[in-house]
Amino acid sequence: MTLRPPLRIPGITTMPPSAPGMRIGLFGGSFNPMHQGHLLVMEETLRRLELHALWVLVTPGNPLKDNSSLPSLEARVLAARAMITDPRIRVTGFEAERGFAYSWQTVDFLTRTMPDRRFVWIMGADSLANFHRWQRWRDMAAKVPMAVYVRPGAGRRALASRAAATLDHAQLDETDTALLARCHAPAWIYLQGRQSPLSSTAIRAAQGTN
Repeated sequence: MTLRPPLRIPGITTMPPSAPGMRIGLFGGSFNPMHQGHLLVMEETLRRLELHALWVLVTPGNPLKDNSSLPSLEARVLAARAMITDPRIRVTGFEAERGFAYSWQTVDFLTRTMPDRRFVWIMGADSLANFHRWQRWRDMAAKVPMAVYVRPGAGRRALASRAAATLDHAQLDETDTALLARCHAPAWIYLQGRQSPLSSTAIRAAQGTN
């Protein structure tokens, strides 16, 4: 198993509290920076999936991207927390303390150590379009239900992607959104709804940062 050197930062890499029976959304990313588009996805999935909590998993670094100019984990976690007012949303860098390099490791750990919670993986349609490039993506899909939220310009690529075709048998109708967190994997749903044109890449470009 590929691991990063563990990084423990008090208050930053602590896992959020939870209780048996909770329905918890997992929303991972670099969040460099977090923006209103991210908040929109969180608000919509919390409400429509009827989640008790949503964990924002700030990754130490995306394995598919150049992380050489990525701000520190602590800076990104604190910046994200400053934007969030809903107490059900908790921002954490706990993956760093565990040394996880890939999302499947996070999902595997959480489902093994807390089988009495109902986790749902949340991602944008742009991520589904590239999901087949994620390490052990089939294992992830087999362990937790997934909610894919529409992103401007990504819908066609996402629904025509290799992952969408592979998991076609497990797609639920959007009318069953509230049932997703209670489903056994594999199960996924494509959510239409409010959209934001913002992207972290565009924000960094406007700021003159990488």
